Amino acid sequence: MTTTQQIITIGMVVLATLLTRFLPFIVFPAGKEAPKYIKYLGKTLAGAVFGLLVIYCLKNTSPLTFPHGLPELISVAVVVTLHLWKRQMLLSIAGGTVCYMLLVQFMF
Repeated sequence: MTTTQQIITIGMVVLATLLTRFLPFIVFPAGKEAPKYIKYLGKTLAGAVFGLLVIYCLKNTSPLTFPHGLPELISVAVVVTLHLWKRQMLLSIAGGTVCYMLLVQFMF
């Protein structure tokens, strides 16, 4: 890329970042109540995203070949246990990731 193209690319990235950061505050100002569908999305979207993430992470797990999905199953159990115990999403995700990586690297 030429220097001009690099500058234009950086400018577009900065503009897109600023737009995504400020647009919600412009569209939904503080004194105005958000529409019902936005409230609905706020309540349901997080669960849907995590459900999609679980399916994506487990889609290539084969119960018919060794290790029969054991690292994934153990890691999912760790995530659920940590979440029920501490109720902290980042701790649960980090704990499950560390558990899975340790199992795959050293046991399976």
